Amino acid sequence: MNIVDLVDSQIIASVVDEKDLDSACQSKPNVVFLLTGDLLTSANYIQKLQAYGKTVFLHLDFIEGLSNSKSAVEYVAKHLKPTGIITTRSHVVKYAKEFGLVTIQRIFLLDAAAIEKGIEMVKSCNPSAVEILPGIMPKIIDQLVNRLPHPIIAGGLITERKEVLSALKAGALAVSAGDHSMWNYDL
Repeated sequence: MNIVDLVDSQIIASVVDEKDLDSACQSKPNVVFLLTGDLLTSANYIQKLQAYGKTVFLHLDFIEGLSNSKSAVEYVAKHLKPTGIITTRSHVVKYAKEFGLVTIQRIFLLDAAAIEKGIEMVKSCNPSAVEILPGIMPKIIDQLVNRLPHPIIAGGLITERKEVLSALKAGALAVSAGDHSMWNYDL
């Protein structure tokens, strides 16, 4: 499954708290990054979002009660059934691909060394897409778009429409945002 084909809106709703689920269900974005929940609640959250036609990516690093093991990823794929996962761990991306999940490698770009390490990680695990944080760096987005054959999603510290537009103009496929007001941008 190609992530480019999954993204209808260039804003991705990032749900960081259970109280945000209803807003995400009613929002324009068809893709939701789920960054909250635990082993007991995640299945219900995913099912609720999917009932509203949302494509759900579960951020495994934030789900309480899940480890970063192969069996945990298998459990997610077989029982929680999101479309895909997000993680900072390249070995988890590899596991998720084995179980047919669409994968997003999240990398934090703190300095030039982090950019190079992030590129190496992405090349080692070959995810479906890469989410970069912070996403307010159009120059870096442009560099990564030219250096990696993966769609880039910008996230973190983006708070204004002009920042979203700058990230998209630099080549980002979409922008992930936790701010509800951004979820209804017509992009």
